[in-house]
Amino acid sequence: MAKKSMVEREVKRAKLVKKYASKRASLKATIEDQTLPMEERFKATLKLAELPRNSSAVRLHNRCQLTGRPHAYYRKLKLSRIMLRDLASFGQIPGMVKSSW
Repeated sequence: MAKKSMVEREVKRAKLVKKYASKRASLKATIEDQTLPMEERFKATLKLAELPRNSSAVRLHNRCQLTGRPHAYYRKLKLSRIMLRDLASFGQIPGMVKSSW
């Protein structure tokens, strides 16, 4: 089980990313637009730098929904490998059975 503070930090980052997503997208579009004057693009770069660092989607890290484990994460199921195996063993995941041969 991951520390609660780490899980809460990721939740906080996700909220910030969602809050600033449209503003970041518009500023990045302004920066990439080659038809605009250089001064305007530079001002947009400065405004982008003033936004909180945690509002960038790159800073998000995938974590297991049940335990908060950051490693061995399955994106499709939003679970770690350990919880996936436990839930599959108990028959909690439809269509998934533990293999044996």
